[in-house]
Amino acid sequence: MSKAKNTKKLSKLRRSDPFFERECQKYEFPLPSREFVIQTLGEQGIPLPFADLAAALDIQAAEIEFFERRMFAMQRDGQVMRNRRGDYLLPAKADLIRGTVQGHPEGYGFVVTDEEGADVFLGPNEMREVLHGDRVMVRIAGLDRRGRPEGKIVEVLERANTRVVGRVLVENGVTLVVPENRRISQEILLAPGAKSKAVAGQVVVVELVEQPTRYAQPIGKVVEVLGNYADPGMEIEIALRKHELPFEFGKAAKEQTRRLPDKVRKMDWKGREDLTALPLVTIDGETARDFDDAVYCERQGRGFRLVVAIADVSHYVTVGSALDGEAYDRGNSVYFPRRVIPMLPEKLSNGLCSLNPQVERLCMVCDMAISQTGVIKQYRFYPAVMFSKARLTYNQVAAALYDNDPAALEIVGGLLPHLQNLDKLFRVLLKARAKRGAIDFETQETRMVFDDNGKIEKIIPESRNDAHRLIEECMLAANVCASEFLQGQEHPALYRVHEGPTPEKLAKLRDFLGEFGLQLGGGEEPRAGDYARLLESIKARPDLQLLQTVMLRSLRQAVYSPENVGHFGLAYEAYTHFTSPIRRYPDLLVHRAIKAALLGQHYTPAQENGDWEAIGMHCSMTERRADEADRDVENWLKCYYMQDRIGEEFEGSVSAVVPFGLFVALHDVFVEGLVHISDLGSDYFHFDDAQHALVGERTGQRYRLSDQVRVQLVRVNMEASKIDFRLLQGPERVTERVGKTSRTKAARIAPEPAQAVEAAPPAGRRRSAKASQPEVPGEAVESAPSPKAMKDKTKAKAKTSMPRKSAADSTKKKAKPRV
Repeated sequence: MSKAKNTKKLSKLRRSDPFFERECQKYEFPLPSREFVIQTLGEQGIPLPFADLAAALDIQAAEIEFFERRMFAMQRDGQVMRNRRGDYLLPAKADLIRGTVQGHPEGYGFVVTDEEGADVFLGPNEMREVLHGDRVMVRIAGLDRRGRPEGKIVEVLERANTRVVGRVLVENGVTLVVPENRRISQEILLAPGAKSKAVAGQVVVVELVEQPTRYAQPIGKVVEVLGNYADPGMEIEIALRKHELPFEFGKAAKEQTRRLPDKVRKMDWKGREDLTALPLVTIDGETARDFDDAVYCERQGRGFRLVVAIADVSHYVTVGSALDGEAYDRGNSVYFPRRVIPMLPEKLSNGLCSLNPQVERLCMVCDMAISQTGVIKQYRFYPAVMFSKARLTYNQVAAALYDNDPAALEIVGGLLPHLQNLDKLFRVLLKARAKRGAIDFETQETRMVFDDNGKIEKIIPESRNDAHRLIEECMLAANVCASEFLQGQEHPALYRVHEGPTPEKLAKLRDFLGEFGLQLGGGEEPRAGDYARLLESIKARPDLQLLQTVMLRSLRQAVYSPENVGHFGLAYEAYTHFTSPIRRYPDLLVHRAIKAALLGQHYTPAQENGDWEAIGMHCSMTERRADEADRDVENWLKCYYMQDRIGEEFEGSVSAVVPFGLFVALHDVFVEGLVHISDLGSDYFHFDDAQHALVGERTGQRYRLSDQVRVQLVRVNMEASKIDFRLLQGPERVTERVGKTSRTKAARIAPEPAQAVEAAPPAGRRRSAKASQPEVPGEAVESAPSPKAMKDKTKAKAKTSMPRKSAADSTKKKAKPRV
């Protein structure tokens, strides 16, 4: 084909840059890379007109059109910009900064910068022309009154919001939509003359027909009416659209699912080992319907043979297929109270890929030989066909093994010897875990009980028995083998990485522990074992909960990355996810990589042009997105649950201390709310970040993390999903007036120990799909970045006053809700 015909063909291409890149290579138009364009502009040192830039890069006449597209894509992504004369220049040369807008409910916002550096504050006037999630170019205009860099928006690079979910409001004859996402503080005007059946108070989805400007509000049209705000299940419908969670499968994915068989065919046995005679069993929660894993254990000499069989999802979800694309977009299943948004269609997740009892299923097996000291001596991966002998629950296994319950023993039947072997291996692995130095935080789980109308009837604590931990240890062993195998084969993969604390957080932790006469070992680079030893030494202290919470909050969040830097919390040098391919896309990728390595081949994902780093960022984003959506639903349900209890008094513990007040978690109700700083007393209270406390300037009264308090429920804001308390009784602690004498006296008195407190429960259940398999014990609480921001910057800091909780990694295998 001639170059002229190639030119004609390429001129029809859309401006999709990755696609354009491949086509340019295919038709032999070797355009300069983006990096080379940036380098050339930097070397020139001045803004260049398009013609001069093309000449500098030796762009031929036939390539001009395609080079224009290259420059358009770079301008769109903020890598270059054009001045008023149309000349191209580098943003850095013009002192411009690229980033993603993060809005705040109060009307201001921040730009989370793409490069290292402080986030840029945007005042309410600047926020008028952008919405949360927009990509912008800003110039530093000075410092705000708090000393933060303040910016002026130079250019909006990309709009993030095309559809917004909100409630209809009519004011003085003008119809508005108030967004449910509180980070979008601007109300949306409905287009004049637009026909809509929505009435005031209803929840709708609007499509933005005009984005905001400095002088005009955004304008939209109603494209979907969801219903009334208090309708059963409405909180989930809102969360799905607010967080842009994919919840409907496309036609291609549905058709592909329809063509799949209903059971394992004989042709599927090819190349697989026959494990149908092996007494493999699944052990899950009572409400689980999708079973990823089955286990079997037998004595092997003085050690053990452990077989972990995992559903072979990769056999049915092929690379680059419609189902593969849908699974990637979701990233993971999302577990809401009473409803699940699965990563795969139900025919797969609850049927063909679920290791249901008494049916043949395809699986990938990790077959391990483990010594009597808990060391994995050998392991082998292979595809197989299995036949689950029973579907058991944690409670049934615990009752049979530890309580000798007759009913449980009857259910278990002849499988009891195999379960006893599992328990013996579990005790061995526990000792190895302690020797390894893995961190084991103690946390309280809760479960919502619903009435017939779909609202919370009560919230109850959920006990966790040794059967949960038994399965955890089996899954941990398989995950470690998967990571070691892929490392040994030098095959790229997504690792589950968890780095140690940042130097700043470590310094704050050491300062805090020093107030109690405690030290964290390990110097500038402590290990998980140093944390574990400190936890062991403070178990008998009355202030255990306070110290444990502060230690936990010093940790970072775990993410998916192709760069293996180890897993700090679990004390593993390499760790990946292998055991949940039904509900986590990274596990599916690991399965494919293992299969390819077994065949001596190389697997390249179809997504992101095979860029493992970009795929890891996407999977980390979908995990956080699911967390945020789940948190929103739980907060709304809890507000609905508490709205009829205004005036009641409760006992609770301070779960978070922030500059504007205290968050209190109620002991028996397991709900969290705010005591505003103005309700603490007639004094000026100052926030002490290092001590996690609010301290009165005049009285010296101190409110600290984990303090026991008594509060009264005074307000429930359903619109904002907020609960407000009034402080009735603070911690029983001696306070003094602050003066010269008292300060001198205080200097001679060592800090008193914290009050004995109950374990403050987390704000809700385990979060989304990641909670379904074992990882770091407990929850590492830190500000969770917005999913949109994570697409551009993995470690973006959330600039919001509200404390957000999310797990560095979960410890427990979640009792999965019904789909």
